[in-house]
Amino acid sequence: MESQSILDWVSQNVNQYWVITMLMAVESSFIPFPSEIVMIPAAYLTIATSGAYFALESTMPHSDLNIFLIVLAGTVGAIIGAWINYGLSIWLGRPIIYKFANSRIGHMCLLNEEKVHKAEQYFVDHGAMGTLFGRLVPVVRQLISIPAGLARMNFLQFTLYTGLGAFIWNSILATIGYVIATQVPYSGLNKAIEENTTILKVAMLALGAAVVAYLVYQGRKKK
Repeated sequence: MESQSILDWVSQNVNQYWVITMLMAVESSFIPFPSEIVMIPAAYLTIATSGAYFALESTMPHSDLNIFLIVLAGTVGAIIGAWINYGLSIWLGRPIIYKFANSRIGHMCLLNEEKVHKAEQYFVDHGAMGTLFGRLVPVVRQLISIPAGLARMNFLQFTLYTGLGAFIWNSILATIGYVIATQVPYSGLNKAIEENTTILKVAMLALGAAVVAYLVYQGRKKK
């Protein structure tokens, strides 16, 4: 499916909380599905169809959802997806996880050894907090639960950090959807999502680099 077709399908179906939770669970697992085309349209439709901004276009779906509950539903879904990765990592073990990442099916899921290794190294470098910060870093965010499972991180601590990181990420996406709803008609939503998520990814990479630099500095300072 082309990006516009995917967006149209999502937009027609994000008018129920359980659908948002399901899609975000898929996104948070090892299956490639961008969170921005779930959370941003859900927040956009909620604001745009409230009557406060643009008049309804004929192709625009209607939504009666609450933007705060949208963030909550997305966060619950992200936790469920992370639990899947966490559980599979404990059950399968490191060798099989890497073997799967290098398999044809793994490549179809946009996985490879380099991505898994990057997520594992991120977790090794930052420990439990890496689960929190990793949820905000592109590429790492969906996979950070795999090394957490391999390291058998405390489940409650894993859930807490994952939930907090997912809540922050989903709040950012919902805010973007809110802002777009005040400026862009529905026909321009797809382009607005692409433009804003590109900026967001660059900003998150810069934030991730700043966090790493700070942690390195603190570590050297202690020594």
